[in-house]
Amino acid sequence: MFFCYMSIEGNDNALLTITWDDAGLGSVRLIDQTKLPETLEYIVCKNHYEVANAIKNLSIRGAPAIGVAAAMGLALYAVNYNSNNKEELFSGLWTAYDILLKTRPTAINLKWGLDKIMAESAKYDTVHEIKENIIKMVKEMSDDDIKANKNMGRFGSDLINNGDVIMTHCNAGALATVSYGTALGVLRSAKESGKKISVFATETRPVMQGSRLTAFELIYDKIDVSLVPDTAVGYLMMNKMIDKVVVGADRILKSGHVFNKIGTYQVALLANSHNVPFYVAAPLSTFDLESDLDSIVIEERSADEVVKIAGKRIAPKEVRVFNPAFDITPPNLITGIITEKGILNPPFEKSIFEVFEIK
Repeated sequence: MFFCYMSIEGNDNALLTITWDDAGLGSVRLIDQTKLPETLEYIVCKNHYEVANAIKNLSIRGAPAIGVAAAMGLALYAVNYNSNNKEELFSGLWTAYDILLKTRPTAINLKWGLDKIMAESAKYDTVHEIKENIIKMVKEMSDDDIKANKNMGRFGSDLINNGDVIMTHCNAGALATVSYGTALGVLRSAKESGKKISVFATETRPVMQGSRLTAFELIYDKIDVSLVPDTAVGYLMMNKMIDKVVVGADRILKSGHVFNKIGTYQVALLANSHNVPFYVAAPLSTFDLESDLDSIVIEERSADEVVKIAGKRIAPKEVRVFNPAFDITPPNLITGIITEKGILNPPFEKSIFEVFEIK
């Protein structure tokens, strides 16, 4: 199996999840994560509809990754536009914006990426300038994501002691970002600093991001990892087998409430009950300083994710299914939030406002 890797500050083994290709009019190349770990397949998207389908179908997932993917989707619309009418281009960009925004309602990075492209587009007078600068911006966003993850990893590594056993939930690794990862970036950085660590990765039902993606990434990086059922978290903590928990996030409110993969709240509750530090690693692009807690839509996904495994039905046809993709972890359960600007400590409303320089 061959994977596409790139060099990042001397690391020649950093997995590259999504990239902009300048060949032809332009295209977006991304790893189809629904096929991992059995086979590696790349999807080449040539228009914003194909990017939207890739996001909706989880071919690309993870808040930072879909933020960049959505931005690249708008860039594809722009490069495919073949007139010189600026107003018409803007109208089409807003239509593409709405299509991409509706793919996944919970992760804030998606809207962040789209908004950055629209704001950049408004700066220029001609269609040619808009196209040129949109492409420049998506490349910068990709580079910035990698830099942010590396910085986050360095800050988070300081929280990890030599010999620590870390639990993580879902996949917040290179595959959830452009490269390197958020929560797994912290673990990578700890290993790169010479610390010996071990990891317990939850399987993360129903889509199994932990077993399919996180376990694969950590094994490739030669980080000691054990896969455990989601239902084993309490047992491990009760038996003092976990030193710390590090997870990612799909949205963080100014109050410090964290939206992340379903099951995160349970892990945080158990960590709190057993005095295990619980950390969240996320870039500043994941913070939502405008929305209220009750206004956030929790995505509900297909019943097939729950009632079928590898296409085979495992539940009665008559059963009803409720399949929320995310849950909410309140700030009182969170020890700290690791960002590219440093570690935010409680009270989070104060530390979040400080990092964003809001008075």
